Amino acid sequence: MASYVIRRTLLMALTLIGISIVIFGLLRLVPGNIADILFDAAGFIDPAEKAALEDELGLSDPIPVQYWNWIWGLLQGDLGFSYVTELPAYDEIAPRIPITAKLAVLALFFSVLFGLPLGVISAVNQNSALDYVLRVVSLSGLSLPSFWLALLILMGFVHWFDTIPIYTDPPDNLWDELVLYSIPAAAVGFRSSALIMRLTRSSMLEVMRQDYIRTAKAKGATDNSVNYGHALSNAVLPVVTIIGIEAAFLIGGLIVTETVFNIPGVARFLVEAIQWRDYPIVQNLVLFIGFVTVVTNFLVDILYVALDPRIKYE
Repeated sequence: MASYVIRRTLLMALTLIGISIVIFGLLRLVPGNIADILFDAAGFIDPAEKAALEDELGLSDPIPVQYWNWIWGLLQGDLGFSYVTELPAYDEIAPRIPITAKLAVLALFFSVLFGLPLGVISAVNQNSALDYVLRVVSLSGLSLPSFWLALLILMGFVHWFDTIPIYTDPPDNLWDELVLYSIPAAAVGFRSSALIMRLTRSSMLEVMRQDYIRTAKAKGATDNSVNYGHALSNAVLPVVTIIGIEAAFLIGGLIVTETVFNIPGVARFLVEAIQWRDYPIVQNLVLFIGFVTVVTNFLVDILYVALDPRIKYE
């Protein structure tokens, strides 16, 4: 187990290095930088002033030098500073991470809360009217874009409640925070719950055809014991995989949702930073999202050992 953890840690480090190289290179391939945007917006271009600004920001250095300066700063705990606000990148990013994390955790909670039991119910009642209804609902969840669903929710609140549930001021207490994040979390979690539901259903159906399930039923085991004690415990492994993938996806996949509900989180800030070619912010945010993704996949692999004693890592 220890050797596996060491190998995976080295692999995660190599993955993050690859992500850093890719995002750093892609940003430099995009035409224009912060100096171009600022001078174009002003309506005039003074080559001397533009060159001075690029020198000040380090944009005139060779690409390998810029990359090394960024990585060396990260190793020292220095994330650089924002080109737009001229504030340390850490001060810009850190307050937004908890907001996106709370929204993502709440969305994942809704996804598992509804997707897992409904998937089991759909599998247990295969080809019944309830099964068909749940399958239609799951297909709707996979088909509806989250931003369109979010807009429908906003219009519904305006029409029926004469209010609009968007982020305006920081919530005063835990209850207000829960209410504020529940609506966008439900909008973005609808798709994830549909995915978890369909995967749970297909995995349950496959397990319920196994011989040991028929043996348990023949011995007089109750339906709840068979469905939840035997079938679900063996069908949950692929579901855990997709839950882990969705957890990593939600951290960086809330861009449109945060924009629609005016939530000042990481995903929305990333879009704004890309528009302004704010390299330090974009690089650090993408690397952070990559870090969350690889760590989540690693934790899912470790969780397999607890869920299935047959799996051994060496």
